[in-house]
Amino acid sequence: MGKAGTKGVSRADRERQIVDVAVEEFGRHGYAGVSVTAVARRAGISKPLVYSYFDAKDGLYLACVQRVGALLVDAVAGARARSGSTGHALDTLSALFTAVEQCPYAWSVLYDPAPPWAGAAGEAVRQYRERLAEMGAAGAARLLDRAGHADPLDHQLLNEIWQYTVTAVMRWWAEHPEQSAAAMAERCARLLTALGGG
Repeated sequence: MGKAGTKGVSRADRERQIVDVAVEEFGRHGYAGVSVTAVARRAGISKPLVYSYFDAKDGLYLACVQRVGALLVDAVAGARARSGSTGHALDTLSALFTAVEQCPYAWSVLYDPAPPWAGAAGEAVRQYRERLAEMGAAGAARLLDRAGHADPLDHQLLNEIWQYTVTAVMRWWAEHPEQSAAAMAERCARLLTALGGG
């Protein structure tokens, strides 16, 4: 068990509380628009306490990236029930929606258009994005392989379409936060069915 933080809160619990606030701050305002002072104020603690836990703004951002990156990677990795089928795309989107419904700013933290690319935080962003991209590419490849399409350019194009589609869907959802994860899954199912001519 960690040492007690301020007002009898354990260090681990205090860190979780700070990261909860910071994820929302980074998600709303982007890395460049967030200050440690603002996070401390919203968390109801002192700025020096944040620094004592995370060393610097980059350390705080790294903790946020690790939380949301693991959440998103685990969600996509778990959506394998229909791997290699057209249903796998919907399974993956549904898993992402469920994860982001639990942590509404997860996607925007990991896909901040201007994160710090240097240091441990930048490396973590790259690694989580690459892992998600690799899983998307593998899913697209399995779908084409199953259909007997071996052209590498087909694989490349479908992967590009998938990556941009997921990004567009997540951005659209951020602009329509009244939509639940279930509603988003239903909407995407309708659109995929329509696009498939079903």
